[in-house]
Amino acid sequence: MYAVVNIQGFQFKVEEGQELYVHRLPNEEGDSINFEEVLLVDNEGAIQVGKPFIEGASVTAEVKGHIKDDKVIVFKKKRRKGFRKKNGHRQQLSQIEIKSIQA
Repeated sequence: MYAVVNIQGFQFKVEEGQELYVHRLPNEEGDSINFEEVLLVDNEGAIQVGKPFIEGASVTAEVKGHIKDDKVIVFKKKRRKGFRKKNGHRQQLSQIEIKSIQA
């Protein structure tokens, strides 16, 4: 059984027991979260598609921790002008584990 769920504007295909990284959630470590915006559920071949969401369907997850992603270097340069600018960015992420899918 799997589901396609909308988590903070991004769509994820999730299964029970799966761990994934999403943009930083305001919840503390160990908290349980319920995602109501379920777009699709596949239960052993029986597929339900929402318009846009499936009513009554939800995905429950637990926050495992908060981390920072790898650094991304942003380098800007204009040729023959001597302009160079270097910035770095580390995205804040939350690690969650999918506990159950209700359809």
